[in-house]
Amino acid sequence: MTLLSNRQKRIFKITSARWQRRAIFLLGGIAVGAAAVALAQLADLAQQAFLLLLDKSRYAVLAVTSLGFMLSAYLTIRLFPNAQGSGIPQAIAARHLSDQAARESLVSIRIAIGKMILTLFALLCGGSVGREGPTVQVGASIMFALGRVSPRRQPGLILAGAAAGVAAAFNTPLAGIVFGIEEMSRAFETRTSSLIIAAVIAAGLTSLA
Repeated sequence: MTLLSNRQKRIFKITSARWQRRAIFLLGGIAVGAAAVALAQLADLAQQAFLLLLDKSRYAVLAVTSLGFMLSAYLTIRLFPNAQGSGIPQAIAARHLSDQAARESLVSIRIAIGKMILTLFALLCGGSVGREGPTVQVGASIMFALGRVSPRRQPGLILAGAAAGVAAAFNTPLAGIVFGIEEMSRAFETRTSSLIIAAVIAAGLTSLA
């Protein structure tokens, strides 16, 4: 009876871990899709605000753009280091790092928040900034943060977040799947392939909803 009970406990533990893993990837994909939608909508508003200012005063635009870029650089250096750049190289680099602290310096909730703020601020000041790259780093950051909540190690989360970010940014789940497969072929993450694809589809569908 005790042997059967122990076996049942092991089965329950394994099953529970599998479902927890699936939930993290699926919920993470939905969260990435929602963040991508929010960033896209706010980016449109920021661009519209700049164009409105441009119509009213061209001289004001010169001041806003110059001062805004200087403030953006200051905020990046002082508050959000590693939030500079497009975001895609940072997400890929974080995936290949083994040190958790080094990973967190590139993908974390703080980085995600900083990336969104700096992207929107740059657009508000008239900067030529795309939202696709930032969405990839934000996606990787969200998934990495979810993995930190879980007591178990969850490999493949950064890749899933980055691929989900690609799918959500371009509103094309297929692009995210291709990105994920390409990156998976360079690493030993084939075991998580189905979960990564599920996260990508969840993000893509959320961005299209």
